[in-house]
Amino acid sequence: MTYYELSAALLASGLLLAGCQAKPAADEQADAEAAPAGAIWHSAAYTLYPDRVVQGASQARATSATALASDYHSPGAAPATRQWHPTLNTADLPQYQSDYPLADALYNLALEEARRAVEPDGTFRTGQEWAGVWTRDISYSIILAQATLQPQVAMTSLLRKVSPEGRIVQDTGTGGAYPCSTDRAIWAVAAWEIYLVTGDEQWLRRVYPVVKKSLEEDAQNAYDPASGLVRGESSFLDWREQTYPRWMQPADIYQSQCLGTNAVHAQANTVLARMAEQLGEAAVAERHRQAAAIIRQAINQHLWLEPAGYYGQYRYGRVYPVVSPRAEALGEALSVLFDVADAGRARAVVAHAPTVPFGVPCIYPQIPGVPPYHNDAVWPFVQSFWALAAAKVGNEASLTESLAAIYRPAALFLTNKENFVAGTGDFAGTQINSSNMLWSLSGSLGLVYKGLFGMHYETDRLVFRPFVPQAFKGVRRLTNFPYRQAVLSIELIGYGNEIQEITLDGQPLPGAAVPASLRGPHALRIVLRNQAPVGAGVMRVANRFSPATPQVALADGHLHWAAIDGAQTYRVLRNGLPVNASGALTYAVAAGEFAEYQVVAIDKNGLESFASEPIAVGPPALEVQLEALAPAADYAYQGFSGTGFIEVSPAVNQRLALPIDAPEAGLYALDFRYANGNGPLNTENKCAFRTLRDGRGHLLGTVVLPQRGVGEWSNWGFSNPVLVPLIKGRNTVVLTYEPANTNMNGPVNQAMLDYLRVRRVP
Repeated sequence: MTYYELSAALLASGLLLAGCQAKPAADEQADAEAAPAGAIWHSAAYTLYPDRVVQGASQARATSATALASDYHSPGAAPATRQWHPTLNTADLPQYQSDYPLADALYNLALEEARRAVEPDGTFRTGQEWAGVWTRDISYSIILAQATLQPQVAMTSLLRKVSPEGRIVQDTGTGGAYPCSTDRAIWAVAAWEIYLVTGDEQWLRRVYPVVKKSLEEDAQNAYDPASGLVRGESSFLDWREQTYPRWMQPADIYQSQCLGTNAVHAQANTVLARMAEQLGEAAVAERHRQAAAIIRQAINQHLWLEPAGYYGQYRYGRVYPVVSPRAEALGEALSVLFDVADAGRARAVVAHAPTVPFGVPCIYPQIPGVPPYHNDAVWPFVQSFWALAAAKVGNEASLTESLAAIYRPAALFLTNKENFVAGTGDFAGTQINSSNMLWSLSGSLGLVYKGLFGMHYETDRLVFRPFVPQAFKGVRRLTNFPYRQAVLSIELIGYGNEIQEITLDGQPLPGAAVPASLRGPHALRIVLRNQAPVGAGVMRVANRFSPATPQVALADGHLHWAAIDGAQTYRVLRNGLPVNASGALTYAVAAGEFAEYQVVAIDKNGLESFASEPIAVGPPALEVQLEALAPAADYAYQGFSGTGFIEVSPAVNQRLALPIDAPEAGLYALDFRYANGNGPLNTENKCAFRTLRDGRGHLLGTVVLPQRGVGEWSNWGFSNPVLVPLIKGRNTVVLTYEPANTNMNGPVNQAMLDYLRVRRVP
């Protein structure tokens, strides 16, 4: 067990662990006791009633299923009462009715916004302020609801994100997109969801080769055989400093191994195996079942924090990775929904991962000095996945709170916003925001279909596993609901997650499953047992911030750093393991073999900063200069060592055989000093990368050379390190441009290489 796993237990500002249940703090117990009459859900932040939500002096009320009025206004804005009434016809879509006017109106609001999100070309618009089709946005939206609601638009949108070469497009991400970001694999899960909903074999045959090609390339470019984990940026959390320490360069972000992204790849490989089974490709199915199992096992081995009861955010660093003990909400939810966690761990994750009064934040604790967007924010689509995870494990308290956390902002804002500030519950103050946000509205709809009614699509049937919290008990109906060639009218009565009786057209329905062969209109009636599941808690905490990340320097054989506001202890790491913890601001480092040192600041609540940028000590590195291989006279760039450097691109230096004279046998870290001025750090798609092999052609790893700034050809940095065993004496490694190294841009896959750095590591 690493020190990070142990210290995660110190996320104790309100986190009181009791077996697999979370004990609420005393003030939250008081909130529950003081709930007003008629309230469905209540906290110090807001109160939810059947027909309204009240937050401070503001409220939103549903006067009918098609009328909402809200007097909410952001602080400093002029007070005004706004209203919503439908302006689009959605009668052809599934209709929902319940005993809760607010829930009915918000369903109809989401239904209208779903229709408004379809562009004239038949693709989804990501949000009112976000034009175009974005891979991850449409994929998560399709999984939540749009495969069910608008399958043809979902198909058209997914196909828009396939490159001419037949690979899934990674359209955004740090350092020039793929492979610094690798969460494009969620496209595969969305494509499979469409097949489960429609049973369209032509669709399956069309998407299968796209998924297969993409995952095979990912296996070469991003899968780490040493850990079993997948490299690449956290899924959807792609604004560098919003969820990563500022010292991390794009190459470091590629090197990170993130919970959400790994859960996505585990499920994508599972999906590919199931696609292959359907199409009779037994060998492919077995290969990707094994790949999925390896990733799931690695997540549980490397990221599970036993004392905390949930998974760590990611592994990060350079030669010696450490685990960030922050909770990452989407990844935690996906670990439950995609069967990464076994039943016990799944229950623990939902009960123990931190939530704040307005919902589950993207990460916890928050990062100081970073404005709200992914940091210090709640995203409704993430909250929806959290709700579905709560439903899966039978956590009634978490599901109830999640429903309230979805209904509150949609009602007050009269639209499904992109995100809001975790500490205030207001959309004002976020860096970017949008109304009519596709994945937010899809999450609201998905809570009806997949949450309350518990719909689970399989290859040959639709299974019902409903879960209605006792606070939302009553009668609800879903009519005009399409399932393949059938149209269902569904009545759901009572509360709980156990079915007492289920009938189809008045006859008992075996397995609570509608067969895919059903045709025409049918009536489904589900009566729940009116028995709440065994109690499980919610880990409600104050919205706190960790200490800032120390900035550490090495001088005269000592590490030095300035005092961090609020920090009481500083933990020093050597090669990822703790070697000292005190209030001192210096630490003497040992001379000798190579080592990496980092410092973590810890406050009085046990909340930890990110680890500081690794500082390497030890013998001088061996440098293999590259200027002799190809003159760089045509380039007027500065800052390189020696007499020049070389260019690598699809047209130049596709294969470089590099000699290394190792002074002794052992493990070495190999990385390249490089420049890439083809784009900014945060957008575009011109990340350069290459495959590294030994002299016999065996794969050693991927060398990623991300963008470092527009025109920044004198801005030199290092690629990710690749650990390679070398023999004493002459070795040869080969840097090669292969078909799998085609980036998302295609023609521009270019970088300048100064030298290969070779360091012996213990």
